[in-house]
Amino acid sequence: MKYAFVSACLSAGISVARQTKIEAVRDLIRQLHPLVTEHALIRMGHDSDGGYLIPDDLDGIVACFSPGVSDYATFEASLLKRGIPCFLADGSVDSAPIKDDMVQFTKKFLGVTTSDLAVTLDDWVDSNKPGDEDLVLQMDIEGAEWPVLLNVARRTLRRFRIIVVELHNLERLMDMHAFVIVKSTLERLLDDFYVVHNHPNNDGGSVRFRSLVIPRMQEMTFIRKDRVTTTRLAQTFPHPLDRKNVVSKADVPLPREWFG
Repeated sequence: MKYAFVSACLSAGISVARQTKIEAVRDLIRQLHPLVTEHALIRMGHDSDGGYLIPDDLDGIVACFSPGVSDYATFEASLLKRGIPCFLADGSVDSAPIKDDMVQFTKKFLGVTTSDLAVTLDDWVDSNKPGDEDLVLQMDIEGAEWPVLLNVARRTLRRFRIIVVELHNLERLMDMHAFVIVKSTLERLLDDFYVVHNHPNNDGGSVRFRSLVIPRMQEMTFIRKDRVTTTRLAQTFPHPLDRKNVVSKADVPLPREWFG
């Protein structure tokens, strides 16, 4: 009877999924409370979409890898001013929006296999910056971040001193099967990194499940644990340097459950 009902819903174009237990979602969210470290946050990029908060710990970083190309690159431009080369990749555009001798563009999507159309994060990094020097990762790839981060080798992941990633489709936390992927990806990051910033993108709005509010898109910043000696729970939300991604839309503050 259960399978007949699911099949009938799918035939009608209705997706049916088992819901995650709300306490499981709460337990995961508790692990994502941003921390304050000895590295103050600075804003790189302009005062709207495309600007991100990262720890002021850039000395010695040899490159930034930035998959997902928009029609502007103010974050990357800020790094170029500090002498940090930038590697950009996106299969949906023909070139980078910024021209500079320190910018290299790859017309491929990030994926879990390397092909004519896609490249893995491991292969992309190894072909451009082999070695063990520290890097920055800034990723906004419209939901593909989950399989990419879940499949990257730990040796590659740990080369990134700082990771900034826009997490998409977080409303799917309430879908039991999607929750497994999201939880596995985030816990993999949390093995080696601390969360130091979390900012909802107001272009995505939020959803409510009972008493739990989940912003659909969140910009999250991580720093590798070996770069940190002191931590305490952040208490100020939004951060003074936070800005709305879309100026014309109402802000989406980080809900209390995400730092409680």
